[in-house]
Amino acid sequence: MAQPTHSEVLAAAVSQLGGAERTGQVAMADAVAEAFESGVHLMVQAGTGTGKSLGYLAPIMVRSAAGERVVIATATLALQAQLANTDIPVALDAADAVLGTRPSHAILKGRSNYACLLRVRDGVPDDQQTLLSGEELARTARRAGADEASVLGSEVLMLREWAEDQLAAAELSDRDDAPTHTPRAWSQVSVPVRECLGAQRCPYGQECFVELSRERARRADIVVTNHALLAIDAMHGHTALPEHELLVIDEAHELVSRVTGAASAELSPQMVERIARRAMGWLSDETALEFLESADVLRTALDHAALAQVTSQDEMLLHAFQQLRDVSRSVISALSGGGASKDNGRLQAGSAVQELFDVAERMAALSPGDVVYISERDRFGRQAVVSPLGVAGLMRDRVFADNTVVLTSATLSVGGQFEAVARSVGLRAEERLPDGETPSEQKDPQPWCAVDVGSPFDYARQGILYVAEHLPPPSREGISQAALDEVAQLVWAAGGRTLGLFASQRAAEAAAAHLRAELPSLTVLCQGEAQLPDLMRRFVADESISLFGTISLWQGVDVPGDTCTQVIIDKIPFPRPDDPLMQARQRAVAEAGGNGFMAVAATHAGLMLAQGSGRLIRRDTDRGVVAVLDPRLSTARYGSFLRASMPSFWLTNNHDTVVQSLLRLRGAV
Repeated sequence: MAQPTHSEVLAAAVSQLGGAERTGQVAMADAVAEAFESGVHLMVQAGTGTGKSLGYLAPIMVRSAAGERVVIATATLALQAQLANTDIPVALDAADAVLGTRPSHAILKGRSNYACLLRVRDGVPDDQQTLLSGEELARTARRAGADEASVLGSEVLMLREWAEDQLAAAELSDRDDAPTHTPRAWSQVSVPVRECLGAQRCPYGQECFVELSRERARRADIVVTNHALLAIDAMHGHTALPEHELLVIDEAHELVSRVTGAASAELSPQMVERIARRAMGWLSDETALEFLESADVLRTALDHAALAQVTSQDEMLLHAFQQLRDVSRSVISALSGGGASKDNGRLQAGSAVQELFDVAERMAALSPGDVVYISERDRFGRQAVVSPLGVAGLMRDRVFADNTVVLTSATLSVGGQFEAVARSVGLRAEERLPDGETPSEQKDPQPWCAVDVGSPFDYARQGILYVAEHLPPPSREGISQAALDEVAQLVWAAGGRTLGLFASQRAAEAAAAHLRAELPSLTVLCQGEAQLPDLMRRFVADESISLFGTISLWQGVDVPGDTCTQVIIDKIPFPRPDDPLMQARQRAVAEAGGNGFMAVAATHAGLMLAQGSGRLIRRDTDRGVVAVLDPRLSTARYGSFLRASMPSFWLTNNHDTVVQSLLRLRGAV
């Protein structure tokens, strides 16, 4: 008797949802199943509406039922929760019906997403006991307009009580399940990775929530994690994730950015001062003073530095890094003296200093594989940052070499080709298998293939791409008056119902202010005026409202229907020309004989344009306009490359045509 297949599991899942077969979803499931079987890495682009989660979950169910563990890594914690709470249960029900088994699954996050019992318990002195619960105190403090310290204290007490309740209920004390709190409050009940004592040394190691989460992951057939933890696992010898045979990376267009973030580190005077104060109780006066003085040396060097990449010519900065490295080494030695093993505070302070030492040493080394640069923060001034020049080597050697990997997203093809994204994650163009070729015919060590299963949407019929060629090219002076007038005319024609994606907060605010003056009858919300979830709720609830914002609105926003009949993009989203990391990556490509602009800046812009324009059509009944106010999308040589990265909307540069189309969409003509 033939064994049940992924096709049957997929059909059962779709039937359970009351849906119909989607050609692209079936093609994706077939490609994923083949990749799992052959061991060839796969890049699969599945457009919006394909149902890509079930497209890879159906083959996963079959492999899990056969005893193989699969890890799914997605971009954010929110997407992890969506998979675990919505998509996977549907696939599990289908697997149960078809395969007669129900694989187990678990979510695994980074350490700081779980409460730390050492912080929870040892941070509460006996005199903080109260007749009121922490939740009641926090609610009362907020309602009474108490000072920040009082609200913080009540929130911390509330979180500590919640963590104990979680322990009693055998739950994981996951931050996403916690009562409402501020980031500062959470930092009082959680612990950074480097400051954890470890289960063997911690007095509460046997009850540790992180250890419990990892134990559940080790027992699970399917583990859902995120890109950052995948990177940490790769960087630290596969200690974060359980052993697995197969890996699916969802939202893979964000992988390079997320891995870069996980592999980066910052260094600031405030950080040095904070850690020095934690450690100084166990240090001699001389060592403590030297430690604090190193923060002043760093501050002075940062103030005199350019907001640019650090080179061997920046002697003052390099001296500050070296001095901090040497002082940290001395402090580590002092903290590791007698009695340290019995003092948890001393151990944690030592771990914090060790991290400081590691970062300072990495920055002082100016490794060719790193980019060290200076950045400016809004509230806290300057800091030094170190980031990897690229993540391709890490991914190739520590991820692709150990597992069969499927990368999927709605946007993996840039300029109509997969090679740019493949190269950025460690897959080489010459290793790509031609269609129909088997792995045995390919001698390269990391063979891969790619497929675009399309989208169920008819973009040319459902949407218009309008490029405003008559406008002046964008300048560094900000959004032009002509562009502001164009925004006002387009939003008027649409009757609101517009998502505005801007290259900067200043441009978004300028456009919002202009529309409020020109179109007072229409409501325009602007990112930064309230919490983003609140703004999104208002935008969805009222079709006449428009929402303007920046980078966090370019992807992950799903607003089907008449609420969003227009997406306005003010300029091509190239990286900032003064971004030291992007500059260094472009130079590296050029020095290797490639085109740095196309490989880095244009590829980044293409992915962002694909994501941003993808906000328009979310259902097969959606209609609308993507308006790009940057004429370079049509006039520049790279314009066709960027347009090939976007959905295949009907293209026009005629302003009147677009205005009439928008008026018809809202029934005004």
